[in-house]
Amino acid sequence: MTDRKLALEAWEGLFRAQHELFTAMSADFENTPITQSEYDVLLTVARAPGMTARLRDVTTNMLISQPSVSRLVDRMVARGLITKGADPEDGRGSILTATDAGARSFREVATAHSRSIVERMSALDEEELRHLRRLTEKLRAH
Repeated sequence: MTDRKLALEAWEGLFRAQHELFTAMSADFENTPITQSEYDVLLTVARAPGMTARLRDVTTNMLISQPSVSRLVDRMVARGLITKGADPEDGRGSILTATDAGARSFREVATAHSRSIVERMSALDEEELRHLRRLTEKLRAH
């Protein structure tokens, strides 16, 4: 049986660390061509084959509601960062593709943001990082 006090303390520590890191890393997106939310969309799209992903996959990876993702995607289409078309395999779905401008903006921000992540995570050694990865995977799978 899990110790209740320990579980609550661990949760609070995890939550506060995530919140503090996320808040600190929001500075990575100041004076950049894309916002942090746009980066999150482009992260999923850029990692997909042909820089094309289903809207439902983007929504699954985002930490905001589906209607908010849809509005964000529409703004990104208007800004020329992505294109949006019908999903031939799902009549209700959409396919998103990064434009050249979107891919370029993503790469520009990704380079600096990844350095920022590595710097912040350097508080842990490689074994601790592997352990943290295993623990977070286990929590997400539960």
